[in-house]
Amino acid sequence: MQKSIEVCLTPALLDLYAIEDSIVVVIDVLRATSSIVYGIDNGATAIIPVANVEDCLNYSDKGFLLAAERDGQVVEGYDFGNSPFSYTTEKVGGRTVVLTTTNGTKALHMARKRAHQVVMGSFLNLQALCNWLKIQDKSVLLLCAGWKDKFNLEDTLFAGAVVAELRKEFTHFDDSSVAAEDLYKLAKDDLRSYLHKSSHSHRLAELNIEEDVRFCLQLNLCQAIPVMDGDALVSLKATPVL
Repeated sequence: MQKSIEVCLTPALLDLYAIEDSIVVVIDVLRATSSIVYGIDNGATAIIPVANVEDCLNYSDKGFLLAAERDGQVVEGYDFGNSPFSYTTEKVGGRTVVLTTTNGTKALHMARKRAHQVVMGSFLNLQALCNWLKIQDKSVLLLCAGWKDKFNLEDTLFAGAVVAELRKEFTHFDDSSVAAEDLYKLAKDDLRSYLHKSSHSHRLAELNIEEDVRFCLQLNLCQAIPVMDGDALVSLKATPVL
């Protein structure tokens, strides 16, 4: 089978792609998918992504942790937002988290409507994810969550890192893949310095969460690959316990 890789640079373009027989990798490296990967790697039973802040409240009587972020900040009244430092073993191990974010969970819900399978990607699980994608008999769409339906640099850089790693195993690449890979090659020796150019980096800097940004740019800290199973994200080899 000839497998293709495509990069969707923003969820606003997702309708242009045929993904019914593809694995979709949702990418929101600053910070939603990084925190999801880290949380699942640290033993969270499941992470349930919901579209709206209000949807979290539907789970308030189940003993789940409720996490809500908008515009980079924790929504008042919720347990935490999408900082990776909230997803440690001590906080989420053995727990189910209900999560909504500005960009990442929106992209995830759009993808799950049509995709064959949906998984989460971040620099934290880059190698584990690529090793798994190499042995799947499916084409891949790398879906960049962007910022409020606009292109962003950080998600595109991660998509380029995946393309660079998978190039030998796949046959067809679209122009977005070529551009993403070229950007990654420019940036890979110092991702943080390159991302000082990005608008989202400046937004996060204003929130004084530089530590989060640096954490999310670490390579291969995690082995977990979160996969959508029903309404929940679980470890690829696990089944949800809700």
